[in-house]
Amino acid sequence: MTNAILVEQTGGPEVLRWQKVQIGKPGLGQALIRHTAIGLNFIDVYFRTGLYPAPLPFTPGMEGAGIVEAVGEGVTGLAPGDRVGYGQSPLGAYAQHRLIPADKLILLPDWLSDEVAASMLLQGLTAQYLLRQTFHVKQGDIVLIHAAAGGVGSIACQWANALGAIVIGTVGSAEKAALATANGCHHVILYRDEDVVARVREVTGGQGVDVVYDGVGKDTFDRSLDCLRRRGLMVSYGNASGAVPPFDIGLLNRKGGLFLTRPSVQHYAGTRDELVSMADDLLAVVKAGQVKVQVNQRFALRDVANAHRALEARATTGATVLIP
Repeated sequence: MTNAILVEQTGGPEVLRWQKVQIGKPGLGQALIRHTAIGLNFIDVYFRTGLYPAPLPFTPGMEGAGIVEAVGEGVTGLAPGDRVGYGQSPLGAYAQHRLIPADKLILLPDWLSDEVAASMLLQGLTAQYLLRQTFHVKQGDIVLIHAAAGGVGSIACQWANALGAIVIGTVGSAEKAALATANGCHHVILYRDEDVVARVREVTGGQGVDVVYDGVGKDTFDRSLDCLRRRGLMVSYGNASGAVPPFDIGLLNRKGGLFLTRPSVQHYAGTRDELVSMADDLLAVVKAGQVKVQVNQRFALRDVANAHRALEARATTGATVLIP
């Protein structure tokens, strides 16, 4: 037996229940791992509320780090005792132990701590596909990153800066503005106090940005489109404020022949080779010091309901980890 968080009905943070569960031995292609740290991400909220459907009951969570305790038939390149992390897996991370497809695991280098690994892999892989694949950021590009002091935003701002982009970030407070500046934003907009579109146009000399990375969703979608240059790209990759409602596709034409995409990490790390390549890219910029991951909040796994409340209230900065 082990302990895990179970969701038996979707709803608010109170549906996250700490319970005893039974897990078996690893089957074909699986590994059994003991978690040492677990990542907290907004996608966990989407599953908890039912925005992203999952069969009930389920254990949330898609990111973690720990120690391999056993491997199943057909698993190669892993052995009991190995330190591993993952950021793109089936649900089930909110647990002391779990079974997981072995091909989703990344061997952790000695220089990377378990807490940092658990808090950066999903967010870091997200930043990788956003900056290196969905829109290939290069020297001189102008990018707008919403929630610049959050988990993905903190990584994406640093990485975009290292790539030579001009980085504009939006945040909700002066404290978060200071963090965004430290993370490489050249211009920070306090969206509660300033007209985001007017400030973006001012900063860009009226032309708008090349790409908007928007993980907020409903509250920022329309303004994000208005911040783009002619033929700019809108990347809507999250719904922190709620899902974007249906809209008239002709709006993209009227606003300058814009492009719009709604990607997720599963579309980019769908094969083992893709996952390893993306992880190698992420680890390289972290090791080089171009991206620093700050774990700013820690919660006991059994207290994950409070972690969700803090996340939804936008009361967190950087990364948050759950300790089993």
